[in-house]
Amino acid sequence: MINMQERGHLLTEQVNPNSLNLDQLSALELVELFNTEDQKTITAIATAKHQLAAAIECTVTSLSQGGRLFYIGAGTSGRLGVLDAAECPPTFCTPPELVQGIIAGGEAALVRSSEDMEDRAEDGAIAMVEHNIGKHDVVVGITAGGTTPYVHGALKAAKERGASTIFIACVPSEQVPADVDIDIRLLTGPEILAGSTRLKAGTVTKLALNILSTSTMVRLGKVYGNRMIDVAVTNNKLRDRAVRILEDLTGLGRDTASSLLDHSGKRVKLALLMHLTGIEKKSGEELLSAHQGNLRAAIESCKD
Repeated sequence: MINMQERGHLLTEQVNPNSLNLDQLSALELVELFNTEDQKTITAIATAKHQLAAAIECTVTSLSQGGRLFYIGAGTSGRLGVLDAAECPPTFCTPPELVQGIIAGGEAALVRSSEDMEDRAEDGAIAMVEHNIGKHDVVVGITAGGTTPYVHGALKAAKERGASTIFIACVPSEQVPADVDIDIRLLTGPEILAGSTRLKAGTVTKLALNILSTSTMVRLGKVYGNRMIDVAVTNNKLRDRAVRILEDLTGLGRDTASSLLDHSGKRVKLALLMHLTGIEKKSGEELLSAHQGNLRAAIESCKD
């Protein structure tokens, strides 16, 4: 692993020639510069599309076999992983243990800097033991500069325990190699504020995690068309969204759609299956279970 005292050559640590006069720019010029630089995040995602697709396929396979998805990182990278994991239960009605975020320093590091925690590779390895990482799990190590010992320690331990390993970094592999199953490099260049990887590196990482988790849930059948049919109806806003989804996909009026939602136990997917096939709630539950929760497959089976 690279010496932590010799990071100056890393892409994320270099000086951006486009922002040498940063402290002399007007507010409008600052916005324009940020906008121009942020466009590089889209190009970085496009360049890494094959690796991202491989990560999706790997994660779908593992979760289909009863595995879990873990993000692990420190600082901004760790916070982004925790954020993406936290969004999965309300969006896709997943159990909280299915997608988890692990950050160096624990929950306290979410709101207070704990950079010293990232230097301990052994802590990353311990986290893998504490979460009982196994052969069906996927561990995604996130580190903008690629060198974080905590992340490398976790990935090494995860690999030894038989898990699938994915590495996300914003430096070329020749600068910081990684012994993982899937190596994703999101190259956005030097930051406007030299070394501040919460900027472009953070943005492109958020984009990548959005793609990975959402695409995985799509492939697992938690989406019908482009609707969130596994949305958890836990408040008025989400109930309204659920009713609107039923209205859109069934053509029912709002009152009827609301009644259908209640009859299904506030489960949009089951409500749709009941309406589209005419089967009752209990039979619908059994049919969805038989098709691993895939609504389209369940509907198609009723046509046979």
